[in-house]
Amino acid sequence: MRSLLVLYGGTFDPVHNGHLAIARAARDRLRCAIHLMPAADPPHRPPPGADARHRAAMLELAIAGEHDLCVDRRELARDGRSYTVATLRDLRAGEGAAATPVALLVGADSFVGLPAWKEWRALFDLAHFVVAERAGSPLDETLPTALAEQVAGRLVDDPAALSAAPAGRILPLRQPLSGESATDLRRRVAGGLPWRHLLPAPVADYIDRHRLYRDDADTASPL
Repeated sequence: MRSLLVLYGGTFDPVHNGHLAIARAARDRLRCAIHLMPAADPPHRPPPGADARHRAAMLELAIAGEHDLCVDRRELARDGRSYTVATLRDLRAGEGAAATPVALLVGADSFVGLPAWKEWRALFDLAHFVVAERAGSPLDETLPTALAEQVAGRLVDDPAALSAAPAGRILPLRQPLSGESATDLRRRVAGGLPWRHLLPAPVADYIDRHRLYRDDADTASPL
């Protein structure tokens, strides 16, 4: 049985305690490493507030000393927009990668919005999904019709099922999503409201040092 590769993609603009709670819960439930994969140019949301390399640098600070959490820069190395389907196809094109079990770790809100993603139906042939559910809102009760049709018959409860096939299965992560929001965090920084408690101290220090998310932000890539 091959080792499961788990990719946790996102803008991480900036990474906050909620992101880390999901990554840790997935690591502990799946008993494998979680690759936090910052997007260079996400097509399904507005441009990020910080340069991609700033966001990757903050991720490195956030997970320093954490076992089995790592930063995966594969999308930063590609030109153009960071379409997930393209990232997965590139991965599958690697030698021996066609049979590798791969899973995308996503929050419930992102999963519900999957029909807005490029070639979203193809994603089920390229990867599994691990979905962090919202408290009191089971995954199979909140889906739009087109997505529910794709989900039917794919739900599993045992993490071992993900390692037994390359793609196509969905594992709910019984880790209620926390209230942190990168959008709210950026608003708090810009508005002078309390915000440091929402993310790791080294990340907060980095934001202050580079004056990110302010009108006079240093958006240039760090050296």
